[in-house]
Amino acid sequence: MTDALPVEMAAFVAALYPDQNIVAASPLTGGISSDIWRVDLPSGSLCVKRALAQLKSAAEWHVSTERSASEYAWLSIVAAIAPAAVPKLLGQSDNRSMFAMDYLDPARAPVWKAELFRGAIDPDVAAQVGDLVGRIHAATAARDDIARNFQNHDLFEALRLRPYLRATATCHPDIGDHLLEIADRTAATCLTLIHGDVSPKNILVGKDGPLLLDAECACYGDPAFDLAFCLNHLLLKAAVMAGAQAPLAAAAKAMTSAYNGRVDWETVAAFEKRCATLLPALTLARVDGDSPVEYLSGDDAVFVRDQARRILMEPGRSIENVIDRWFSALAAR
Repeated sequence: MTDALPVEMAAFVAALYPDQNIVAASPLTGGISSDIWRVDLPSGSLCVKRALAQLKSAAEWHVSTERSASEYAWLSIVAAIAPAAVPKLLGQSDNRSMFAMDYLDPARAPVWKAELFRGAIDPDVAAQVGDLVGRIHAATAARDDIARNFQNHDLFEALRLRPYLRATATCHPDIGDHLLEIADRTAATCLTLIHGDVSPKNILVGKDGPLLLDAECACYGDPAFDLAFCLNHLLLKAAVMAGAQAPLAAAAKAMTSAYNGRVDWETVAAFEKRCATLLPALTLARVDGDSPVEYLSGDDAVFVRDQARRILMEPGRSIENVIDRWFSALAAR
């Protein structure tokens, strides 16, 4: 219903398109941190996104709405690097708490998470994601101008390090110091512009390649976090998709290989060493952190917890080693 569109969002659309009336509006499902609406105008559809101060979570979780401006800036920079990889931006509110962008029809650009769960696991798509993320990182490495504008480490701490790694450390005191060391190292590593939430739910499979959405956690930080965060989801899905383990393993390796082909700001070995420790830490966090994935329970959750802990206590130096150990353990279940 059109009258359900929040007043502030309706006023923003009216300011952007003063000569058009809203035909219809409907909320879009997605993450927990924003109101996202499809708005239909006589000229077409757009998407309006507004950051929430209190996230939609069971726990009390307050985060500054300044992340909306950071996301808009990230999308603007990536549009210059890879124009087909982000939606077209249409405007930003005066207070920078919301912005508008093209609405992308899911029939033409489905969400990668949904594609994976229906069994459409294409290593080529995973490689395209890895190449795109690596391309963005390479283009923004050693850019002091970008680094100055993305000193959003408080947001990254609030949205990622604290609810994921630091919260998990309290649940596992025997390896808590190790998890806190990984969190501290990640916070202190500032090499490229990172997205912060490279998850299949934030990736659309477009006809011209993948598109990235929801860069609310963007900051100038550790590129290893972005790759580990995405690979983590492929490993987690393999725990609940027994018949898809081989293609998911192939997708994880294809993503890693394509990404590594873009690494030129440091040695691949140095990058992989950090990523290989972040990967099991984030996997454990999706069971015992403040933001667990919704599809893990019972024996699957127990497996993820046990295997992630095992790899953390005996870390590998390469991403492929972590992937191989994970899928070998799955095969032996």
